[in-house]
Amino acid sequence: MTSAPAANPAFPSYCRFIARRGATPVDGTVSLGASGIEIDLPGGSRHTWPYAKLRSEEPIRRNAIDVLLTSGDEPGASLFVQGGGFAAALRERAPRLSVRAAWLREKRMWFFILAFMAGLIAAVYLLGFSPSKSIAQHLPNSWRERLGDATRSSMTKGHKECVDPAGLAALTRLTERLSQGASGNVPFHIHVYDWPLMNAFAVPGGQIVLTSGLLDKSESPDEAAGVLAHEMGHGIELHPESAIIRGVGLGATLEVMLGNTTGGGLANVGLMLAQLGYSRDAEREADKHALELLKAADISPKGLGNFFTRVTKMEAEDGDEGPGAFSWFRTHPPAAERARVVSEQKDYPSSPALSAEAWQSLKSVCKKTRDPE
Repeated sequence: MTSAPAANPAFPSYCRFIARRGATPVDGTVSLGASGIEIDLPGGSRHTWPYAKLRSEEPIRRNAIDVLLTSGDEPGASLFVQGGGFAAALRERAPRLSVRAAWLREKRMWFFILAFMAGLIAAVYLLGFSPSKSIAQHLPNSWRERLGDATRSSMTKGHKECVDPAGLAALTRLTERLSQGASGNVPFHIHVYDWPLMNAFAVPGGQIVLTSGLLDKSESPDEAAGVLAHEMGHGIELHPESAIIRGVGLGATLEVMLGNTTGGGLANVGLMLAQLGYSRDAEREADKHALELLKAADISPKGLGNFFTRVTKMEAEDGDEGPGAFSWFRTHPPAAERARVVSEQKDYPSSPALSAEAWQSLKSVCKKTRDPE
């Protein structure tokens, strides 16, 4: 007849036990019992920690030479055991503490996250909400920033970023002034690119791109402030994130946010965002935020109205050809309508968005990029 294996192999092993955080460590011995580890301490004190309640500070590898354990039965207590034999035997008794088990748990966690996201999409559709915006609102800021970096890099490919210190300092002052009235605590980061096309666009993560062409065609700092405030409105409403999720789906968006921008159309996520555009309702939301930001910053909306009036003339002259594929006004409500909305705003005390000197610095922000010293 074959006998059952012994409950305690080549143990007990020496251990160090800490009853709670800050307590004095106590040396003792530990053995592997039938249902858990048995800790024997001086004075006849014994603690039994069930295998099912054990937690390891790190997954136990095949070549582990020690383990640091805690137990759900004694919160705050910890046990350190040195010795490869004990680690290997414990790994067999409690396989869920192994590296493979930890890897499977992580995979299951991501599965549940994706399943939750899918359920959230279904629920918000049934309830009549915007699923893409609901998901965007729950994304970590670090993920939105990575998505924004990938989108901006894609959209500005072939154009140099402008880095003149005086111009950037003026832009920072203007951004901070407008941000005072922003809701949602969105941290805005504005970039200027040497790009003759008259354009401005928001990308995920509170990032906004202005082109040198837009600054060149703006006749006053109030005009540039109005366009910037509009793009900030898109950022407040998470329109860029929502558009990308809606356009390529959650799975592909997660790939970009987790750092994979090499596959398929993901490398052209910026082009895709430009082609998707926003609904006219979304553009009107951004305009509403722009007027609120300008008022909170004591900047007159008349500059934005003048800008829209000039664009109305440009649209009439250019017809359907427009200023190009990334035209800032391609999917926006008609400029004449927007100029009328601005003209209906009540007057309030205001001051120029920037001083004359700061405005010239901002308009020259790309000069050193074109003519490096």
